[in-house]
Amino acid sequence: MNTEEIIASGKLEMYVCGALPHEEAIEVEAAIANNEAVRREVEQIEKSLIHLAENVAPPMHAMTWTQILNAIRNYKNIGDTKVKTLNWAAITGWAAAILFMGGILWMLQQNNDLNNSLQITSTENTVLKEDKNVIENQLVANTKILDVLRSKEYQTYTLPGNQAVAPEAFAKVYLDKKNNIAYIDVKGLPTPPPGKVYQVWSLKMEPLTPTSVGLIAAENEAGENGIYKFENFPDPEAFGITLEPAGGSKTPTLSQLYTLGTITI
Repeated sequence: MNTEEIIASGKLEMYVCGALPHEEAIEVEAAIANNEAVRREVEQIEKSLIHLAENVAPPMHAMTWTQILNAIRNYKNIGDTKVKTLNWAAITGWAAAILFMGGILWMLQQNNDLNNSLQITSTENTVLKEDKNVIENQLVANTKILDVLRSKEYQTYTLPGNQAVAPEAFAKVYLDKKNNIAYIDVKGLPTPPPGKVYQVWSLKMEPLTPTSVGLIAAENEAGENGIYKFENFPDPEAFGITLEPAGGSKTPTLSQLYTLGTITI
């Protein structure tokens, strides 16, 4: 066969893939050794097959492909008159094994990425559930406060600011005298400095007798709306709020009296 017939016959592709019978492979090897056009065609087929493998297989280090290509091209020595026989089945097997291992590593990486994504999603769902619970609890607390404000059992009193200490300060008291319960709204008070805390006092006026109702502190029952609940205090004639050291005081610091208001009987 002439050069065109050899190239068109499809034997070169079978030869590169190691699928050509031994006798025909010897004929092709002779043509490769003696015909420049046939040799270039074989090289082009090799490049095409490698390019196809690169596109369908996972990414692989360039050194690996270099080793495969060098193994393929070692089948001949152009300067020798003697043509070497190449074990194409062995080379093809090694190439397939390398591609297979590359595919396994790629799949393991994808699986690891998927597990990480699932873990992140699970964590985000947990955070969302916790936020949902917090919001629901706040809603319950706010609904309870609204019920208090709307209840006929509670009377509202305003404690104006002490002109000598905090003239713009104020607080509101929602008082149920029958059940001895008070809700105190402290949004009108400035933020206490570090190491200080507000303390609420129930006052009898004659003689002046202060009794601590409690501290405006985080451990007291309160929502984000700044309304605190107090119970079981003496029947008041007035309420006062002072600024005290952390932990509170046994008697009010009158120089730090922020608000004071009487209770109408």
